[in-house]
Amino acid sequence: MQFLQWIVALLLIAGCSAGPRNVLLLLADDAGFESGAYLNKFCQTPNLDALAKRGLLFNNAFTSVSSCSPSRSQLLTGQAGHSSGMYGLHQGVHNFNVLPETGSLPNLIRDQSGGRILSGIIGKKHVGAANNFRFDFEQTEERHSINQIGRNITRMKEYARQFLKQAKDEKKPFFLMVGFHDPHRCGHITPQFGEFCERWGSGEEGMGSIPDWKPIYYDWRNLDVPAWLPNTDVVRQELAAQYMTISRLDQGVGLMLKELEAAGVADQTLVIYTSDNGPPFPGGRTNLYEHGIRSPLIISSPNKEDRHHEATAAMVSLLDIYPSVLDALQIPRPNDTKIVGRSILPVLREEPPIKESDSVFGSHSYHEVTMAYPMRMVRNRRYKLIHNINYWADFPIDQDFYTSPTFQQILNATLGKQTLPWYRSLLQYYQRPEWELYDIKTDPLERFNLAEKAKYNGTLKQLREQLFDWQVATKDPWRCAPHAVLQEQGVYKDQPACLTLGHEALQRPKRRILGQYEEYVVFS
Repeated sequence: MQFLQWIVALLLIAGCSAGPRNVLLLLADDAGFESGAYLNKFCQTPNLDALAKRGLLFNNAFTSVSSCSPSRSQLLTGQAGHSSGMYGLHQGVHNFNVLPETGSLPNLIRDQSGGRILSGIIGKKHVGAANNFRFDFEQTEERHSINQIGRNITRMKEYARQFLKQAKDEKKPFFLMVGFHDPHRCGHITPQFGEFCERWGSGEEGMGSIPDWKPIYYDWRNLDVPAWLPNTDVVRQELAAQYMTISRLDQGVGLMLKELEAAGVADQTLVIYTSDNGPPFPGGRTNLYEHGIRSPLIISSPNKEDRHHEATAAMVSLLDIYPSVLDALQIPRPNDTKIVGRSILPVLREEPPIKESDSVFGSHSYHEVTMAYPMRMVRNRRYKLIHNINYWADFPIDQDFYTSPTFQQILNATLGKQTLPWYRSLLQYYQRPEWELYDIKTDPLERFNLAEKAKYNGTLKQLREQLFDWQVATKDPWRCAPHAVLQEQGVYKDQPACLTLGHEALQRPKRRILGQYEEYVVFS
């Protein structure tokens, strides 16, 4: 009898671990909530909407960093950018790389499965060093031009077909990451294709053609401007261009899902759709404000018992994607204290209880190498606290955003002392206090900083302590900045300490007032 019970137990265990299932991660580049699934009534996204109907839509998903490479790194390492070493963009002569010892999903999957699971990446990769992110199958900007591998959805479809055939021929489960380059701006490099490369491959004269893309043209005069953007015709025109590339992204998502069907693995594949960070508009990308860090997230499970055609209020971070993929593939999580996320898969089965204290964290250090503006953040269901570590400097502007029509309109209106229908001023955008505390429930646009209000001293203290504890736990090199220096060697090796720099005793110079513009010399 005991022997039979033992056999039954073994069979049950085997049934629960019948082998890893596949994971398809679909990643947009600078996309926000421009989809019907997220109640945008203008942008046409039938494939994302259909995916949401088959899966679970997350209304409270957040990236931990609002910059491309650090965000992609968080997905693949499970670590905040300050932990992995991916402090900013991995590109050009100033490229950032993760620290040598940092592990990643493709490397861990290969090592832990003994090569029994196939990993692949198609499209934009934008992380390094190469040895830290070594996929079995790679077709990225390292081998192709970024538009051809990130916006040419026909070519991306063909590479997906190759990958799925390889997985089938080798009888291997898989993890495939597809990095679309839409709707990232391109106007500063190739303006002939449009600000968002919306004309590239459109079939217009001189633009070439992408066979699987049926361009959708949006009439900017009919579009509503979101409350967080300047309410101008310039912004409407930019939104029309952005929506056009979002529609290309959506059609690419549809192609990838059709390839799963054609390969016969759709009913064995967990599909995750999200974006690396918010849209490239003021208050979006490179900011820890809501529209820089709030992320679309749709997860469609092949399991019938999981939730479908539902929305969840669960508060999750893109740092949770790493352990979720490992969970889906039944690979043990490495014993690394820098990996801070939790698997989202239980949310697919049951809605977790809502607590006001549910929190996510943010860590932004650089975007481009010249944009040294480290910020840290903690956000719960009601309040958000941002620590601007380099608050003595003006907030930096990245290159493609600077040349955008929206920012140029803001800049020129400010220079010309003209009014602009925007809830911020350029002065407010540039010059930020050290601490920003917002009540997100009553002030979703983050207009009223409560950090200096006596009524909120308790909230400020609690959130500051929570943020500092997270920085300590994740070994943040900036955890003592800007008023102290971190000492963690020598006599401080066992008990690291923040030693004061005496800033409070020094007279702070007055900041230069916006409007005192100088003439700059351009070096050729």
